[in-house]
This record gives sequence, structure tokens and C-alpha cells, in this order.
Amino acid sequence: MKKIIFALLLFGTIIAGCKKIMPSSPKEDELLDGPVEGLTTEETHQFLLGDGAFNNEIFTTQNGLGPIFVANSCGSCHAGDGKGHPFTTLTRFGQTDSTGNKYLSLGGPQLQNRALPGYTPETLPSDASFSKVLPPANTGLGFLDAVSDADLLAMSDPNDLDGDGISGIPNWVSVPNYCQLRPNAISQNGKYIARFGKKGAAYDLLQQTANAYNQDMGITSSFEPYDTYSKLEVDPEVNNNKVHTIVFYLKTLKAPIQRNQNNAKVQAGKQLFSSLGCEKCHRSELKTQSSTIAALSNKTFFPYTDLLLHDMGKNLDDNYTEGSAKTHEWKTPALWGLGLSKITQGGSYFLMHDGRAHSIEEAIQWHGGEAQQSNTNFQNLSTADQQKLIHFLESL
Repeated sequence: MKKIIFALLLFGTIIAGCKKIMPSSPKEDELLDGPVEGLTTEETHQFLLGDGAFNNEIFTTQNGLGPIFVANSCGSCHAGDGKGHPFTTLTRFGQTDSTGNKYLSLGGPQLQNRALPGYTPETLPSDASFSKVLPPANTGLGFLDAVSDADLLAMSDPNDLDGDGISGIPNWVSVPNYCQLRPNAISQNGKYIARFGKKGAAYDLLQQTANAYNQDMGITSSFEPYDTYSKLEVDPEVNNNKVHTIVFYLKTLKAPIQRNQNNAKVQAGKQLFSSLGCEKCHRSELKTQSSTIAALSNKTFFPYTDLLLHDMGKNLDDNYTEGSAKTHEWKTPALWGLGLSKITQGGSYFLMHDGRAHSIEEAIQWHGGEAQQSNTNFQNLSTADQQKLIHFLESL
């Protein structure tokens, strides 16, 4: 009996000791990945399949990689579904206006800077304009996808009729035949409103995913069947079911959860964010229309973006563009998840489209054009008030 009691006490001591040694699981608001609440059992299963394909599948010569490529997996550019790092920078080249890319025969629109043995990586044509872009975070994309065109146009003010200095326009693009138009889609001269990518030139997550397979990993699909090396149409190297599984995963990733919402500095910073004019582009609240995924249908959410293009000034003019956007126009990035960016970026911030800003303050300083007044307003704040605004942004 004494042996049994001693064994139980020893077991209890070990368990208690492990609790002290083992790290606690991160809180839900400290994670960017995970499914949106409210998925059905079948949808959760599909999400998990997509999670595995996105984060665990490594491509090689045996399953289609290359022969020229940038990365060999989806997750290598989007660690933890967060923002990319300078080591995963993508280079786009060949388009300076809305007439289209002039270097498609020379490897455009994206530079594949790696190659399998026996092949030669691409090099930039000497006279081509180019832009460096960091892979974006993936979270909450299904909510952004489900915002109606009508709501985006309601926020647009191309002629600045209200005189606030903010114009905001959609990126109108030709939609690939394989994309399904959104409910109540609005067209203009045969083109439709796109919303994904740094310039908002990808119509939906299917186009974004098919392009990533092809341009990032050199993998063809029935949607993007042309080999990036030979430029010839070849048999699909990834099937449609796999592509759609990835799309579903991206659609049903949860939205980032704000932290410390009731903190006094965070609350004060939120008020400053609005009074400085930041919310004129970084709209705090949007809503979804009806969706085939009930968990995304008719929801109010808080991304801090208007999904529209804005003139960001000459310092952010990269002489490259996509769709109908001009070279100095950029889609307003969603700010949700901003405070968690460092987790997936190696402990430091790399902000703006190309990672040039190493702090939130520096990112604000790069804002020009339509955002110049908000930038100036921020610079005129006291140091204490500037820090309140930063506290708020880091809570997102």
C-alpha cells in the first residue's frame, strides 16, 4: 500500500513539474492561423485538407516543381499564414501602365530566380521596370472576398467630390474564364472589380492561387496551363481538386482577433486613428454579402481597409503596375494582424509592399499622396500621442 501511495505521489509530482516546465499554448488572439468559427463538420474537414496541402506539401521534380521557380511550397512564403520576410521577396516586372505586360515572352510578370539542376534561372531584362513585393498575410481573406462590389463602389470617390483629399478607386480587370463572378457583380466596359494582391489585380482567390502555383512554384494547372520555362501549354501538374482545396482553406482562415481592446492607450489610439484621417482609407468596419459558406455570410468584420486603390505619392511609385492601377497607386492593405507580423517575420517588422519600413512609425512616414495629410497629422502629434496610436495599431 505504501508503495502505491508513493507511486501516486511521485506521479503527481512529475505532472505538476511538467506543468511548470512545459510552455502554455498560445492564446487564440496570438495566432494568425486557424479556421473561422461556425464551419460545418464537412467544411472543417475540407479546411484541414487545405491546411495540410498549403503548409505541409513540399514540391520537388517528382511532383512538378519548376523547372524555374521562386519557392517549393506555399507555406515557405506564408509562414504561419502571416506576412513574408525579405528572404521570400517576389520580383514583378514588365508593366508600366494599363496596356499590359510587355515582357511576357521574357518571363514576366514574375521573376523565377531559382532553377532545377540543368536549367538557368531567369534574369531581369536590363530595360524592364520592376517591383519588389513581400508575400501578404492570408488571414481573413474569405471575408474580404465576400464584400459586395456595391459596397466597394460606395466607398470610392474618384473625383474627390467630398473634398477630403481621398479618392479611392477599384482596380478594374478582365476576369479569367475559369473564375466565377461574385453575386451581384458590377462591370465597367467588360471589366470587373478585383481585390487581391498589392495592387488588387487578382479577381478572386482562385485566380490568386492558380497564379501562385504557376508563377511561384512553376506548377501548371488547368487554370494556368503554360509552363513558365518553355512558355508552352503542358498537362496539369496539380489537379483542380487540390487547387480548390487550397482556395477553400484560404477562404475559411479566421480573421485576426484584436488584443487588449479595453486598454486605455489602445482606446485613445483608436480615437487618434480616426481623427488623423487614417480611417478614410483603412476602413475599420466592412460587411459581407450572402455566401455559400454560412460562416462568412452577412457578417460584420473589422479589417481596416477599403480594398481600393489610392495614390500613395512619388516615394512609393515603383514604375510597375497590374490591371488598371497606375504605378503610384496601391490597394489599402488590411491592418488586422499587424501587431502579430513580427512573429512570422523573424522578430522584426518588414512593412509596406516591399518591407522597406522596419517599424510602424517608419511605415507611416512613407505615406504620401492621398495619405500625406494623415502622415503630417501624425508627425505633429506629441510623442505620447504617437505612442498611443502605435499601441492601438499593434493591438490589431
